[in-house]
Amino acid sequence: MQLETQLKAQLTPHRYKHSLSVAQLAAAWAPRMKLEPKRVWIAGLLHDCAHDLPGSVLLQKSEEFGILIGSMERKLPFLLHGPVGAQLAKRDYGITDPLILDAIHHHTTGIPGMCPFSRLICLADYLEPSRSFPGIEHLRRLARRNLDQALLAAFDSTIGYLLENEKLVHPQTILTRNWLLEFLKEVRG
Repeated sequence: MQLETQLKAQLTPHRYKHSLSVAQLAAAWAPRMKLEPKRVWIAGLLHDCAHDLPGSVLLQKSEEFGILIGSMERKLPFLLHGPVGAQLAKRDYGITDPLILDAIHHHTTGIPGMCPFSRLICLADYLEPSRSFPGIEHLRRLARRNLDQALLAAFDSTIGYLLENEKLVHPQTILTRNWLLEFLKEVRG
């Protein structure tokens, strides 16, 4: 309860509602991936704890925390809300669990080799119930059958949207998508 109260004071009402929704969805899915719902719930709740910070503050905090900032992050500082959020979760919320911190850090762009915990938070963020965009119902149906396949489709959807709208695509997003594709091929045998 203290975690929720502290977070609610830091976020807009919309972002707080989104964070609660991600936490609830991730916790509901956790048993499917043999994960502990409480840990997943905490990661879902805190995944956007830095989301409402202005870009200039994200850049400043990244430097303070020693987070590497590339040209992409300088152009699109909101991409830093995951890495900065992981550091804030540690410093301000007392989170020391490396799985939770890693999931917060990588929930936006992903990272090749993502563990099931991080993959779950990434997908829950993408598909939580208040989200609405073309194709989301298809992704939700896919998630009912296979969470990892749904995550690959979510990365494909994001990349497609960014390309169609002539927006920059973070290289990490492409690398993660390609890793997921290969990972799923290996799993299928």
